[in-house]
Amino acid sequence: QVQLVESGGGLAQPGGSLTLSCAASGFSLKYYAIGWFRQAPGKEREGVACNIEYDGSTYYSDRVEGRFTIFRDNENNTMNLEMTSLLPDDTADYYCATSLTERPDCTNHRGWDFWGQGMQVTVSS
Repeated sequence: QVQLVESGGGLAQPGGSLTLSCAASGFSLKYYAIGWFRQAPGKEREGVACNIEYDGSTYYSDRVEGRFTIFRDNENNTMNLEMTSLLPDDTADYYCATSLTERPDCTNHRGWDFWGQGMQVTVSS
């Protein structure tokens, strides 16, 4: 059974850091594209970062580039999102995802097949 389980969300202060983790079971993440998405209240789910295993490329949205880093831990079958210099605008529910497509669209959540349960990240003083 394919499952993605997230951990690491919570409250952070502006300028602070958090690292989100997503553990996969039932399949090996290292063969697939991985991505992180987020959804703020009343807004569309947006792509934050993704890594395409097929060609090794990595995407970051303009809003997080230079502050967030997506990375894999193949030994532990996890994907992670290191978030630094957090802003109040980063407040959202965050979701990890993986795709069976070789080159999914990192900006469109509709092309992704398996999802974590989502967890809240709040950036506030």
